[in-house]
Amino acid sequence: MAAAKQLMLIAVDDSPHSMYALEWTLDHFFTPFGANHPFRLVAIHARPLPVSVIQLAGPATPEIIPMMEIDLKKAAARITEKVKELCNKKTVNEVDVEVMEGDPRNVLCEAVDKHQASVLVVGSHGYGLMKRAVLGSVSDYCAHHVHCSVMIVKKPKT
Repeated sequence: MAAAKQLMLIAVDDSPHSMYALEWTLDHFFTPFGANHPFRLVAIHARPLPVSVIQLAGPATPEIIPMMEIDLKKAAARITEKVKELCNKKTVNEVDVEVMEGDPRNVLCEAVDKHQASVLVVGSHGYGLMKRAVLGSVSDYCAHHVHCSVMIVKKPKT
């Protein structure tokens, strides 16, 4: 009986940094190996809660929450489709895409534990010191809190 493949999780969102990290990962860990790639791939999208998005925008009426929910679901479906399209383009047909609600830091840590992942891949947004201090860094958080190796993929400066 063949040994089970290790699992690689990749964090995905709608940013160019995230899609670059996915493409880079496919090019380096999947495409060169054909059907014999060393990992099983699961893409995780952390969909924000409508309340957290609305809080960033300021006070809102209760009627806005259902509309935000619809928009966030559409965005998650669009991201899922982009991931599957890119994987198919790279002839990686075995990818699971999961959408989990919550803060990306917590979602990714939970997903690593849930799947017993060997590697977590995250894209780097390249924030400077000030933005990182205000927004926080998902990659920094995950590097310190998940129970597996973390690979941070940086998009080269052009």
